[in-house]
Amino acid sequence: MKKQLIITCLRGFVIPVLALVVMAGRAQTSPPNWFKTDTITLRGRIEGFNAEQFGFTSMECYFYDVMEKDNSTLLLDIKPDGTFEKRFTINYPRHLTFTSSGESKVGFSKIQFFARPGETTDITIRQNESGRYECYYNGGTSKDVERWLKSDLRLQEMCSRLYDFKGDFREANNIAEQLWQDMSARIDSVSHRDHFTPMEMQLVQAEMQDKFAFSLISYALEYAERLTPWQQQPDGSWRQIVTDSVELHLIKDVNNFRLLKRVDFDNPLLMTDEFYFFTLSRVQWARPNQETSLTGVEGFKQRIRNSHAAYQELMGTDHLTLTAQLCIYKWMQESIEEWKMNEEVFPLYLSSFSHPYVRQKAEQFYQKETEETESTMALPEGPGIEIIRKIMVRYPNRYFVIDFWGLGCGACMVSIQNSKKLRAEIAKRDDVKLIFIAYDKTAGGSDAYKKYVAEWLAEEETVCITVTDFRRLQELFLFNGVPHYETITPDGRRVCENLRINGFQDFDHELQRLKERLK
Repeated sequence: MKKQLIITCLRGFVIPVLALVVMAGRAQTSPPNWFKTDTITLRGRIEGFNAEQFGFTSMECYFYDVMEKDNSTLLLDIKPDGTFEKRFTINYPRHLTFTSSGESKVGFSKIQFFARPGETTDITIRQNESGRYECYYNGGTSKDVERWLKSDLRLQEMCSRLYDFKGDFREANNIAEQLWQDMSARIDSVSHRDHFTPMEMQLVQAEMQDKFAFSLISYALEYAERLTPWQQQPDGSWRQIVTDSVELHLIKDVNNFRLLKRVDFDNPLLMTDEFYFFTLSRVQWARPNQETSLTGVEGFKQRIRNSHAAYQELMGTDHLTLTAQLCIYKWMQESIEEWKMNEEVFPLYLSSFSHPYVRQKAEQFYQKETEETESTMALPEGPGIEIIRKIMVRYPNRYFVIDFWGLGCGACMVSIQNSKKLRAEIAKRDDVKLIFIAYDKTAGGSDAYKKYVAEWLAEEETVCITVTDFRRLQELFLFNGVPHYETITPDGRRVCENLRINGFQDFDHELQRLKERLK
């Protein structure tokens, strides 16, 4: 299909993009200041706000930025008069959503907006003619794309039939083909009805491609998990087995991901979609990109070369796309200890980055990590930190290992249940204290929470806080998912990530290593 080029102005920026069905192949150019580290401000007012009537006093946003190593939940507090304001940093234009922290009683539960770095978005939320609460954009880029923000496209909902599919890979590709056609038809219908501008068409096409890539690779990864389940051996150990080698081979064959060639992985507008962070993770772990471990500098060089080839094959290009470079950038962030130990490693990563902003951020990350000499830092200050300080006062002269968890988190409960005996031994020590902080909708914990604690965390230091207070701690400690662990020294300082105790396996060794480093 021949590419068509549309030139559209967005607040003075000339943005070259591909129209409708775009194909990967040539690198896209970004407008000036498209990639820029700067703050954005979201402010506005909910008319007629009453906390008791609305059912919530704050809104939250799971914030993921692919350029940052750590991400967190953002909390937007709503004042009694309905006004709100939140300022935070982004690295590129974003489509973001704040949802109510509590259960909404009035139907209104989310604020969607689109913003560029350095921009202020002003929103008034009031009832429309039908009596429903609606966002009215008073300025900023959101005003330019409000038809898209308010549209009922439901692309994520449409994609569920692919990423939730349980059948074989051949049939999944047939579903993917139909999904592509159905999403295209849906976009055509809604955009025509709502009179989308060219910029809105560009954004919705990027959204479609991002969600399509996420869905297809997510299906493949999930299917691979089902084909290689873990099985307990007679000696008590666990081993992965292959239940269908033919199907597993199909997942490893890059040719079976041919539909991904419809996605323009060079298009910077993909990054604006809220799903892109997860798509990037799926691409990183896509089956054709997996390989056996290679060690040493020469092995690492070969691993880099292999990853370049794998990404190009997967995306159907003859170069490393922007998405491929970001995948390698994430590998770089996750391999700090590897390139700190060998000065030849980081330049190999750097050679992968032809995109100037990715290269710039990589160099900044390297400089920060190599100049970092402190093993601890001050505890973050802000609402919620007193929850932790009050516990620390009760146990002077101890190290604290905090386990942030939730009753609905399967991984959290597996970790807690599998470590019960280990924790019983740790409890005998007088130099460390374990703290378990969970969230629950019920103040003080629901009956289910209390039952679980009584069975698995009896005599442990447990704290159950509201979802809102938990989100405050997530924002302070920069994490989104649970379980998450933090280590705090006896003098009340937060231990840096590379020395943090993450769990309870090999606990004595990790604590001793920390103590030796802090001498």
